[in-house]
Amino acid sequence: MPLHVPPAPTPALRSVLTALGSPTAVREARTPALRSLTAPFTAESPLPVHVLDTITAPGVPSRTRLTGWRFLIRGGGRAVAAAEVVPTADGWAFSHFCEGPYVTSTEQVLSQAESLPALHQPRLLFLPELYMLTLWLHADPATEPTVEPEQGRPAPADLLVPLAPAPPGIAAHRALRVAELLPRLTLRLTRTTPTTPLLGSPA
Repeated sequence: MPLHVPPAPTPALRSVLTALGSPTAVREARTPALRSLTAPFTAESPLPVHVLDTITAPGVPSRTRLTGWRFLIRGGGRAVAAAEVVPTADGWAFSHFCEGPYVTSTEQVLSQAESLPALHQPRLLFLPELYMLTLWLHADPATEPTVEPEQGRPAPADLLVPLAPAPPGIAAHRALRVAELLPRLTLRLTRTTPTTPLLGSPA
């Protein structure tokens, strides 16, 4: 069943298209694939990016926060990079281009999710404690994507699909319910020596 992809805020899309139309922005981007291709480029598959700052124990509410939107940038018939937009006091602003395995992985899991029997709303969920990025398939496609469900908690029936590369011991591209995956991640954290937190969302 097709995914219900939420429309990105118009200023967010406009800021990405402006950056794509700027030779300076493309030339200065740390994305060799983007610099090596000739326009036109398109910005597709907009996904709201949420962050789960703390992976809590089973039964304890986990809260997320919206940090931006990410678009897949296509050129030459394939996804070659991603563009990230962040909120500002006036709305939304282009942040940066990026490339790497998460771009290919995002395109792959979106395609896989199209074959699921139920309709979902796709989002991205970043878990800084494990430096892990997942496709978050929200079970209620009618929910406003900039408003987190259940006061900021991923619903137990929602699906999370870890993108590749996933942390050791976590299968990439395998959809699991939130109620099943988060306890595994909590257990993994208790077995891991604490390290300095990583800031920002992954490329």
